[in-house]
Amino acid sequence: MLSNEPDLLVVAEASDGLEAVCKAENLQPDLIVLDLQLPELNGLEVARRVITLSPKSKIIIASMETSADFVQEAIRSGALGYVRKTEMASQLLPTIRAALQGKRFVLGQLDDSG
Repeated sequence: MLSNEPDLLVVAEASDGLEAVCKAENLQPDLIVLDLQLPELNGLEVARRVITLSPKSKIIIASMETSADFVQEAIRSGALGYVRKTEMASQLLPTIRAALQGKRFVLGQLDDSG
């Protein structure tokens, strides 16, 4: 999906949380899309570490979980965006665009409170 966007370039993929942290530190990407269900380290812990090691990287969390407490925890971990995996096709690009502008986009809605 992202490869069809001329202004977006996927620079790496990681198979587990530790690899994601290492690649984020080495590559310093503009944006990171994190699955919460990662081996080694979960997405929330990866986000917390990445914020320290690659502070300019914007983070989006993708998950099946939609409870308010869980979404809030993801935002507290440093994510600017949160998208349901079931809505990736329609919501990932708007979430990416908002995050790259420094705006919070959570579950399909722009959040001006943060």
